[in-house]
Amino acid sequence: MSLQSNPIALGKKPALILVDLSTGFTNPQSPLGSECQSVLDANKQLLDTFRAQNLPVIYTTVIYRNSDEASVFRQKIPALDILTPESGWGEIDPQLAPLPNEPVLEKKWASSFFGTDLNERLEALNVDSLVVTGLTTSGCVRATAIDGLQYNYPVVVAKDACGDRDSRAQAASLYDLNLKYATVLNSEQIIQLLLSDAKE
Repeated sequence: MSLQSNPIALGKKPALILVDLSTGFTNPQSPLGSECQSVLDANKQLLDTFRAQNLPVIYTTVIYRNSDEASVFRQKIPALDILTPESGWGEIDPQLAPLPNEPVLEKKWASSFFGTDLNERLEALNVDSLVVTGLTTSGCVRATAIDGLQYNYPVVVAKDACGDRDSRAQAASLYDLNLKYATVLNSEQIIQLLLSDAKE
């Protein structure tokens, strides 16, 4: 018997959460990176629309300031050790540079909610739903989307604005997210929803 799964719509004030679109993940020369220009292009389109609609935009990046932070996670994935303040790998990709009023939250683990004040910021902004993008789909994007649901936000994942080093992990994660935790749409579909809501 198949599981019933209903699409969940965006609210009136969604926030765009750009997960770990730092050079450590967007630059193929990084051990954590991959070729993801199409992902950056899709994020730019979403950014332009959210900014034009004066909707909240929040970035995250992973930064480790000492060896004790997330030590088990870093033991599992040693390449994470490059993400220090001095390395520059934690800087948001210049193609998606934040505006002065768009916060960049530092995190240590996969979810953008865990160990950060993201939910408090969303509540202060009266956000009622989330659009989640970024890198990587099977890791930090997935964890953020699931935690978004667990904080009771309707979550939409922009599938072409997310990327993964492993295409199989990308496909499996998007399938699973869409089935159980979020609504998965193309960025163009999300943009049309935002524009149609703005006309009402």
